Amino acid sequence: MTPPPRPRSTPGPLSRRRFGQLAGLALAAGAGSLPLAPAAAAPAGGQVHYDRARRLAGDDPVLLALVKALAPGNGEVPRPRAPEPLKLFDDLALLSAGWVSAMAVLTDDGIVLIDALTSAREAEDIIVQGLRTLGADPETLAYVVVTHGHDDHYGGARYLADRYGARVMMAPADWDLVARTDPDRAPVRDLDIQDGQRLTLGGTSIRLHHTPGHTPGTVSPVFPVHAGHRRHTAMLWGGVNPPSTPAELRTYLASLDSFRDRTREAWVDVELSNHPNDYGLQRAEQLRNDPHGPNPFVLGRPRTQRYLKVMDLMLHGRLADAEAAAPTRPDTGTA
Repeated sequence: MTPPPRPRSTPGPLSRRRFGQLAGLALAAGAGSLPLAPAAAAPAGGQVHYDRARRLAGDDPVLLALVKALAPGNGEVPRPRAPEPLKLFDDLALLSAGWVSAMAVLTDDGIVLIDALTSAREAEDIIVQGLRTLGADPETLAYVVVTHGHDDHYGGARYLADRYGARVMMAPADWDLVARTDPDRAPVRDLDIQDGQRLTLGGTSIRLHHTPGHTPGTVSPVFPVHAGHRRHTAMLWGGVNPPSTPAELRTYLASLDSFRDRTREAWVDVELSNHPNDYGLQRAEQLRNDPHGPNPFVLGRPRTQRYLKVMDLMLHGRLADAEAAAPTRPDTGTA
């Protein structure tokens, strides 16, 4: 007689010891045959940010010019021929040496000049003569706002102050910078720009924001402009070329983040630059050739924010590259 089959027992929980034995056997049996888990991918550095910026720019020539200007290794400022003076709006004039430009805000009570080019000669030949060509009186120059303490922006300021009595304004950190680096050509220290300060002349108010990074005291203005009955709000980022160290780049990015908030609050829809890194001189010629067509400096609010986002992505790429290149601290053997 065949004995009945033994009932199958349900295995109980494994003891810790038994589990360790079985695990050890499994590892021994599979040694050399189980694939190792893939290693974590190496960081892509800045390229992932540059690629995102390029996709966001699309085929927009203004945004593509910014991508090119902020690309790694592209520290050279273009040197195009100086254009003739031009009113970009009824109350805003472009006065340019080609590679660097000044903007004149024309108010009912005088002129606020943003930047002063490189020298007394350029101040006279380009700014003063340009204002006269456009029908503005240089004798009414009231203020020179220097966006930052590099000589291509303050170089003509002393001449304009001495000749026309214009008050020169700069952030305190950059007054200190020019006093240290160029005492012979720097303008006499006059008015300090406070963060968020309003400069009002003839009913026009210009808001001046501290945006350190390009220099310790870079300032970026936001101000109204108009063409006929059409009212707009313009921004001018004070210094595009970024610094090189991670700490300075983080400062630059923090400034940009704050400034983006301010431009949204102000409904900024016009973008300007003091260097030809934004397709600005090409747009000026478009306007000169078709003064009754759409104004190419009016980007609209969404496109203006996209411009600043492209800048943000490019700077994050520069920061990632700078951090990857920074020397690491030696291992001290402590946790």
